Amino acid sequence: MDEIDLGILSELQENARLTMIELGKKVGLTSPSVTERVRRLEEQGVIKKYTAQIAAEKLGKRVTAFILMEPRDCKKYAQFATGHPDAIECHRIAGMYSYLTKVVTESVHTLEDYINDCLKFGKPTTLIVLSSPLEQKPIKSNTQ
Repeated sequence: MDEIDLGILSELQENARLTMIELGKKVGLTSPSVTERVRRLEEQGVIKKYTAQIAAEKLGKRVTAFILMEPRDCKKYAQFATGHPDAIECHRIAGMYSYLTKVVTESVHTLEDYINDCLKFGKPTTLIVLSSPLEQKPIKSNTQ
């Protein structure tokens, strides 16, 4: 992976809706050249998918929380979290807890419902998000 590939990745993380012509101009390549590089990055699994970042509050989802979970049965909790509409991320982690789950929901009442449902799988610890000064930023290579 060279500097041009890293530039392509940086630009796509900022705006994945760029046309190949626009992307080529930003990294100094022709449209066919940048198209080929993007295709190769997709085939190599470097680019996994393209998504839209949604404003949860515009969908009535005003509460975000992280649930640290000590489940009795990891597989059952993972199935529960994966199938729950308010759980948008679930990570198996090392340390005192087994899972970190991000929940985005309508209210503290629906968060409480999620927590109550978790109790049948183990012991949850809840961290409610007050604000997010850094939600997500592009991944940079060590060489950038």
